[in-house]
Amino acid sequence: MAQAGAQAQPGPDNDRSDNDRSDNDRPDNDRPDNDIGQAVALHRQGRLDDAAQIYGAILAATPDQPDALNLLGLLRHQQGRNVEALHLIGAALKRAAQSADIVNNFALILGALSRHEEALAHFERALAINSRHLNALANRANTLARLRRDEQALAAYQCILDVQPDHQGALNESGGLNMRLSRPHAAIACFDRALAVTPLAELHVNKGNALRALNREDDALKSFAAAAAIKAGFAEAHWSASLVRLHRGDFAGGWKDYEWRWHKADWRGRRRNFSEPLWLGNEPIAGKTILLHCEQGLGDTIQFVRYAPLLVERGASVLIIVQPPLRTLIGAMPGLSGVFIDGEPLPAFDMHCPLLSLPLAFGTELATIPANVPYLRPDAQPITQWQGRLPQNGQPRVGLCWAGGREHLNDHNRSIPLAGMADILSISGLDFVSLQKDVGAADAAILRERGVARLGPQFADFADTAAIVDALDLVITVDTSVAHLAGAMGKPVWMLVPFASDWRWLHARTDSPWYPSMRLFRQTAIGDWSAPVARLRDELAEVADRRTARA
Repeated sequence: MAQAGAQAQPGPDNDRSDNDRSDNDRPDNDRPDNDIGQAVALHRQGRLDDAAQIYGAILAATPDQPDALNLLGLLRHQQGRNVEALHLIGAALKRAAQSADIVNNFALILGALSRHEEALAHFERALAINSRHLNALANRANTLARLRRDEQALAAYQCILDVQPDHQGALNESGGLNMRLSRPHAAIACFDRALAVTPLAELHVNKGNALRALNREDDALKSFAAAAAIKAGFAEAHWSASLVRLHRGDFAGGWKDYEWRWHKADWRGRRRNFSEPLWLGNEPIAGKTILLHCEQGLGDTIQFVRYAPLLVERGASVLIIVQPPLRTLIGAMPGLSGVFIDGEPLPAFDMHCPLLSLPLAFGTELATIPANVPYLRPDAQPITQWQGRLPQNGQPRVGLCWAGGREHLNDHNRSIPLAGMADILSISGLDFVSLQKDVGAADAAILRERGVARLGPQFADFADTAAIVDALDLVITVDTSVAHLAGAMGKPVWMLVPFASDWRWLHARTDSPWYPSMRLFRQTAIGDWSAPVARLRDELAEVADRRTARA
């Protein structure tokens, strides 16, 4: 989301009044005021080199002139020369220590150098000079949000709104923070206030995403349509709408709109610009070599590599680029002509297709999802290597994975603290195995206390994970790559799903057409895992009781 407020604007320091200046701080009578005005005009026009030349001439005549130091520092910041910018604005600050503008700009450069704690302290210093300085208020709030101090950031944006109640940026950012804090109702209120100021397409999309978090999908589609009506060709609106359509099982419209992802600003760097043509199912593939390539997460690659055998059946030679942790596992799939990772030389190919465009290319409908599992199988050698590290009690073995990667944008909704699943570990007659790769100290203590075998940190790649999953009777997991792996292997997998699930788990279903061996345990209220965990525990206890009764 766009940050609230401009962080700095090129121009003389208007924050200081004459009363703020000492006599020594006043410009000399021979200061070229017209020159600095001309430099500022050029600066605002984006003619940075011309503006820098004039700022430099002013400083050659008056080396400690604070406005020129400050403005040249901002210009160097715009050019990405932040170490030089910090030196220049720091020199200006020595001459104008009570300028909230210059203190704010100095903090801005500290933030650009990832010195966020120092930046925060200087934004506070600017606000101590002028408590209503909007740029400093906005920059402080943005820094708190960047540091993931969400409640503090929300309060900081409210400080902006106390000064300017219709500050659209602060309203938008407050909505985004409320979303991150799983408060979609509060987010919608913020976005509605922001839309009342100016109905921007971006705000309609943000509101639509908040509505989607409440499973209000009809209303979400209306918001995305409103965004597209305001801003023709707005990729974010079309792509967001595709997620709703796919979630509802409207694959015909969903896959088509999903292609808008390549036009989103935050996706352009992911696109591979091959000279060979893109294949979306329109040309015959028999006798051709096609390169498939990963584009998103590990779970996405596992889910959509299922289409590779279908291309082989059509007579194509299939090459594929995958993430390094998946290379060995996917390399064992029969029929592939080559498995590569990014940066490796590729053989010649005739066409290419991103993995998540394959459903569009195959015209996949809900009823025609290719679910021929297992389509991933572990190699025999790692199975043998891992066998001795598993519990050998003859009891059912249950794998556990309770958290995904923290970098995932929705991780705060999909992951569960292990303590929230601790009741499951109290069920007797089962052997639990932790598949979690990264385990914090608190979670490690719970695993030790409950006697859970902790194997995840020993996994070198997904070939190891698959070897362990192969030896399990059941996998219990949140929405992460382990769920896809177990499903692709045809293992029984019970997945805990947040209230507003990812599009691939569809709406209100307890099964998955993508993975026939999967069961879904869904939240019935946002952020409340107690109900699905309790249901899962009760059913797991029944499994253990039936096994004990048969023994």
